[in-house]
Amino acid sequence: MMRRWTVPMVLAVSGLVVAARQIAGGSPGAAAVWSLAFLLLAGALSPWAFPASVTDAEARRRSAADGRPIVYWRPGCRYCLRLRIRLGRDARRVHWVDIWRDPDGAAAVRAATGGDETVPTVLLAGVPHVNPDPAWLRRQLP
Repeated sequence: MMRRWTVPMVLAVSGLVVAARQIAGGSPGAAAVWSLAFLLLAGALSPWAFPASVTDAEARRRSAADGRPIVYWRPGCRYCLRLRIRLGRDARRVHWVDIWRDPDGAAAVRAATGGDETVPTVLLAGVPHVNPDPAWLRRQLP
Protein backbone atom coordinates (compact mmCIF):
# COMPACT_ATOMS: atom_id res chain seq x y z
CA MET A 1 0.00 0.00 0.00
CA MET A 2 2.78 2.43 0.87
CA ARG A 3 4.54 1.83 -2.45
CA ARG A 4 1.65 3.51 -4.25
CA TRP A 5 2.28 6.71 -2.32
CA THR A 6 6.09 6.82 -2.50
CA VAL A 7 6.41 9.18 -5.46
CA PRO A 8 3.69 11.63 -4.30
CA MET A 9 5.12 11.70 -0.77
CA VAL A 10 8.66 12.34 -2.02
CA LEU A 11 7.35 15.20 -4.14
CA ALA A 12 5.36 16.69 -1.26
CA VAL A 13 8.33 16.54 1.12
CA SER A 14 10.63 17.96 -1.57
CA GLY A 15 8.21 20.83 -2.05
CA LEU A 16 8.27 21.57 1.67
CA VAL A 17 12.09 21.55 1.70
CA VAL A 18 12.25 23.91 -1.28
CA ALA A 19 9.64 26.18 0.31
CA ALA A 20 11.54 26.25 3.61
CA ARG A 21 14.70 27.28 1.79
CA GLN A 22 12.83 30.00 -0.07
CA ILE A 23 11.37 31.33 3.17
CA ALA A 24 14.80 31.25 4.82
CA GLY A 25 16.12 33.20 1.85
CA GLY A 26 13.43 35.86 2.31
CA SER A 27 11.14 34.86 -0.57
CA PRO A 28 7.77 33.83 0.85
CA GLY A 29 6.07 34.37 -2.52
CA ALA A 30 8.44 32.00 -4.27
CA ALA A 31 7.94 29.53 -1.42
CA ALA A 32 4.18 29.55 -2.02
CA VAL A 33 4.61 29.05 -5.76
CA TRP A 34 7.07 26.16 -5.32
CA SER A 35 4.88 24.53 -2.67
CA LEU A 36 1.84 24.72 -4.91
CA ALA A 37 3.75 23.35 -7.92
CA PHE A 38 5.10 20.37 -5.98
CA LEU A 39 1.74 19.62 -4.38
CA LEU A 40 -0.06 19.73 -7.73
CA LEU A 41 2.50 17.38 -9.24
CA ALA A 42 2.21 15.05 -6.24
CA GLY A 43 -1.58 15.02 -6.63
CA ALA A 44 -1.36 14.31 -10.35
CA LEU A 45 0.95 11.34 -9.75
CA SER A 46 -1.06 9.97 -6.84
CA PRO A 47 -3.70 7.24 -7.05
CA TRP A 48 -6.32 9.97 -6.54
CA ALA A 49 -5.87 11.12 -10.15
CA PHE A 50 -7.33 7.88 -11.46
CA PRO A 51 -10.81 6.38 -11.29
CA ALA A 52 -11.26 3.72 -8.62
CA SER A 53 -9.30 0.57 -9.38
CA VAL A 54 -10.86 -2.87 -9.35
CA THR A 55 -9.26 -6.29 -9.24
CA ASP A 56 -8.23 -8.06 -12.41
CA ALA A 57 -10.98 -10.66 -11.94
CA GLU A 58 -13.64 -7.98 -11.44
CA ALA A 59 -12.39 -5.97 -14.44
CA ARG A 60 -12.50 -9.05 -16.66
CA ARG A 61 -16.02 -9.87 -15.47
CA ARG A 62 -17.21 -6.32 -16.11
CA SER A 63 -15.43 -6.12 -19.46
CA ALA A 64 -17.06 -9.35 -20.62
CA ALA A 65 -20.46 -7.89 -19.70
CA ASP A 66 -20.09 -4.36 -21.11
CA GLY A 67 -17.29 -4.64 -23.71
CA ARG A 68 -15.21 -1.88 -22.16
CA PRO A 69 -11.40 -2.12 -22.23
CA ILE A 70 -9.26 -2.84 -19.17
CA VAL A 71 -6.33 -0.53 -18.44
CA TYR A 72 -3.55 -1.92 -16.26
CA TRP A 73 -1.66 0.93 -14.59
CA ARG A 74 0.45 1.86 -11.57
CA PRO A 75 0.80 5.07 -9.56
CA GLY A 76 3.72 7.29 -10.54
CA CYS A 77 3.78 6.11 -14.15
CA ARG A 78 3.96 9.15 -16.40
CA TYR A 79 2.62 7.23 -19.39
CA CYS A 80 -0.39 6.10 -17.33
CA LEU A 81 -0.94 9.71 -16.29
CA ARG A 82 -0.69 10.82 -19.93
CA LEU A 83 -3.30 8.24 -20.91
CA ARG A 84 -5.57 9.26 -18.02
CA ILE A 85 -5.35 12.97 -18.84
CA ARG A 86 -5.82 12.51 -22.58
CA LEU A 87 -8.88 10.31 -22.01
CA GLY A 88 -10.45 13.03 -19.89
CA ARG A 89 -14.01 12.15 -18.89
CA ASP A 90 -13.80 9.02 -21.04
CA ALA A 91 -11.41 7.57 -18.43
CA ARG A 92 -14.50 6.52 -16.48
CA ARG A 93 -15.55 4.37 -19.44
CA VAL A 94 -12.69 1.88 -18.95
CA HIS A 95 -11.89 -0.50 -16.11
CA TRP A 96 -8.70 0.44 -14.25
CA VAL A 97 -6.55 -2.19 -12.53
CA ASP A 98 -3.69 -0.99 -10.32
CA ILE A 99 -0.98 -3.64 -10.75
CA TRP A 100 0.65 -2.65 -7.45
CA ARG A 101 -2.54 -3.48 -5.58
CA ASP A 102 -3.55 -6.58 -7.53
CA PRO A 103 -1.02 -9.39 -8.06
CA ASP A 104 -3.28 -11.02 -10.66
CA GLY A 105 -3.28 -7.78 -12.64
CA ALA A 106 0.53 -7.63 -12.47
CA ALA A 107 0.68 -11.24 -13.66
CA ALA A 108 -1.66 -10.43 -16.57
CA VAL A 109 0.63 -7.57 -17.63
CA ARG A 110 3.74 -9.75 -17.38
CA ALA A 111 2.01 -12.40 -19.51
CA ALA A 112 1.07 -9.80 -22.13
CA THR A 113 4.48 -8.10 -22.27
CA GLY A 114 6.83 -11.05 -22.12
CA GLY A 115 7.70 -10.79 -18.44
CA ASP A 116 7.87 -7.02 -17.94
CA GLU A 117 5.39 -4.91 -16.02
CA THR A 118 5.09 -2.31 -18.77
CA VAL A 119 2.13 -0.03 -18.21
CA PRO A 120 -0.23 1.20 -19.37
CA THR A 121 -1.29 -2.06 -20.91
CA VAL A 122 -4.79 -2.13 -22.34
CA LEU A 123 -6.74 -5.35 -22.74
CA LEU A 124 -9.37 -4.92 -25.44
CA ALA A 125 -11.44 -7.93 -26.53
CA GLY A 126 -8.79 -10.23 -25.10
CA VAL A 127 -5.94 -8.60 -27.07
CA PRO A 128 -3.27 -6.68 -25.10
CA HIS A 129 -1.98 -3.32 -26.33
CA VAL A 130 1.08 -1.88 -24.59
CA ASN A 131 1.17 1.90 -24.15
CA PRO A 132 -1.46 2.63 -26.81
CA ASP A 133 -2.17 6.03 -28.24
CA PRO A 134 -4.91 7.69 -26.14
CA ALA A 135 -6.79 8.81 -29.26
CA TRP A 136 -6.85 5.21 -30.50
CA LEU A 137 -8.19 4.00 -27.16
CA ARG A 138 -10.88 6.69 -27.14
CA ARG A 139 -12.08 5.49 -30.57
CA GLN A 140 -12.34 1.93 -29.22
CA LEU A 141 -14.66 2.83 -26.35
CA PRO A 142 -18.21 1.51 -26.59
